[in-house]
Amino acid sequence: MDILGFITIMIAGFTACAEFTSYALVHPVIRQLPQKQHIRFEQGSLKTYGLIMPVFMPLSVILTLSFALFAKEVGGIELISRFSSAGMFILATIITIRYNVPLNKAVKEWDAENPPTDWKVIRKRWMFFQSIRSWLLLIGFVLLCFSVTI
Repeated sequence: MDILGFITIMIAGFTACAEFTSYALVHPVIRQLPQKQHIRFEQGSLKTYGLIMPVFMPLSVILTLSFALFAKEVGGIELISRFSSAGMFILATIITIRYNVPLNKAVKEWDAENPPTDWKVIRKRWMFFQSIRSWLLLIGFVLLCFSVTI
């Protein structure tokens, strides 16, 4: 494997694992918290994820697409896997920008003591898109790993 492949696996793997862990392991626990703690936790996680993911998600797209485009003497299933991986990261990033980011911006402004009356509906909508993008990222990472191992 070359340096581009190594960096792509590292960055894409971190991105996919961070988002999927949030979806599958963290948010099910958060949903059980009382309203005030739930909202404060969401706002706190937006601060950390909000620093990292605006860099790592687009970088993952650039790297997975570059890894597919600049593949040396690669064909067949390996090349299909690489482009499919890039496609998954692209779709996840589009969903993030189109749906999750606007919802995140709204949540940042909420008063945990006095949130909008439909705050749970808004969080469920966010979680719906989080589930789609998390699975896309995980599948994209698996395809990326597959393309390197065959």
